[in-house]
Amino acid sequence: MGVEGKKRLDRQRDLLDRLLDPARTAVITCECQQGVLGEEAVFPALAEAAAKTGLVGNVRLLCEAARAARVPVVHCTAERRADGLGANTNARLFAAAARTPFDPALHAGIGADPERDLVLPRLHGLGPFQDTGLASALRNLGATTVVVTGVSVNVALLELTLGAVDAGLQVVIPTDAVAGTPPEYAEAVLANTLALVATLTDTATVAAVLAARAATAAGAAGAAGAAGPRRDS
Repeated sequence: MGVEGKKRLDRQRDLLDRLLDPARTAVITCECQQGVLGEEAVFPALAEAAAKTGLVGNVRLLCEAARAARVPVVHCTAERRADGLGANTNARLFAAAARTPFDPALHAGIGADPERDLVLPRLHGLGPFQDTGLASALRNLGATTVVVTGVSVNVALLELTLGAVDAGLQVVIPTDAVAGTPPEYAEAVLANTLALVATLTDTATVAAVLAARAATAAGAAGAAGAAGPRRDS
């Protein structure tokens, strides 16, 4: 790596150190479900693209790092009633999804923790931000930065990112924890659209920053406790 490349990485790490304050961050998974990423996926090409990037394992690592740093994890899921009540019918995407049996359960590989994580399902729409209660939940959690993971860069994750930016949130995207199809299209969207509105990085960097910030906070709390209450003379 050249000098300029190292400087660029240092600048990004400094930026992430500022953005990823555990007290002000939430990790969001988008449609990381059996019916999207599993063996019986509604759109097999998307599941295949996610498998090639190691998405499921990377999402799991990010969720584990978040919990260790006391950062909330929010799973945004898409669901559909058997009778389709409340679901959109105004696009080919919805019609294609309706023709295939869909398992809405979270993918087992991401290691969701039902005791600690928040799950926000939706019955309608292209993505998890519009009219789903996500914005209110993030405000209640005190989040000013969201780490966005999951699928797809084509539609839902794109909507999530743009919605979060519109709501005044900072967005961090670990590119090895998202996917779209075809892969070259997803790469183009990341480089030419999402890079303009979000900070692009990778799973290892986000996990390392969260761990470092959590360790710093724990050290400060320990030092304050050891000092004991102030005594005025």
